[in-house]
Amino acid sequence: MLIAADRLLKTALANGTAVGAFNIENMEMAQAVIDAANEANTPVILQTTSSTLKYASPKVFAGMVAALAQASAVPVAMHLDHGNSYDLTMECIQAGYTSVMFDGSLLSFEENIRMTKKVVDAAGDIPVEAELGSVGGKEDDHEAENAYTDPEEAAEFVARTGVGSLAIAIGTAHGIYSGTPKLDIERLKAIHKRVAVPLVLHGASGLSDETVRTCIKEGICKVNIATELRIAYSDGVKACLRDNPDAYDPKSYGKAGYLSVKKTVHEKLGMITIK
Repeated sequence: MLIAADRLLKTALANGTAVGAFNIENMEMAQAVIDAANEANTPVILQTTSSTLKYASPKVFAGMVAALAQASAVPVAMHLDHGNSYDLTMECIQAGYTSVMFDGSLLSFEENIRMTKKVVDAAGDIPVEAELGSVGGKEDDHEAENAYTDPEEAAEFVARTGVGSLAIAIGTAHGIYSGTPKLDIERLKAIHKRVAVPLVLHGASGLSDETVRTCIKEGICKVNIATELRIAYSDGVKACLRDNPDAYDPKSYGKAGYLSVKKTVHEKLGMITIK
């Protein structure tokens, strides 16, 4: 079933757990995420970025995920990741997304508040995620330097915008890490003490299981995985075509990509689960 993401995040916040949020690029990746979630018997969030929505419209992705979610035994939410404009967030809501993110992290503090509140007010019952500080690295069209989230600013930002969840910057980065990241767990603790809404960890691809679980224990309720799924899908397709150079049916290498993504999602769900 397709549900609002805030129902999943509020439950995670109350229980000290987290929900896995996985970026998808096509039907096979969506199928893989939902099938893995059903096998693991855990709810899941599917996400598309602004760049992915240049590949196919929000209506296409929302319709596809809604159909898959209807047959799912576990709850599924559909989320816009790093929405880069007010218009895109509204388009996704109208298409049937059950939550959206407006990313104003590159704006000034006051302008981020103004634009985020505009989205929140227009979104109505649809929960809105925002970002304060800046998660470094590059993901699709989103590229930024690391700028750590200030705990006091985070409390003010949430109070003035009314957001349902907040992505914070504590040392993670989008893309693949060139070294071992050192996260500011004390900063996470300080933000969690001051902010009542669920906190979101971006840039989780490549983090160790122990690091992610520590973040969850200290207040993270949503863990985003994107880059590793793209790598998994591409590796599956490449291996299929390498082993079967005469393959011409897209279903054959699409299935290989699906199986590779599904395996990776299982691994990530195991990492996110707190025993």
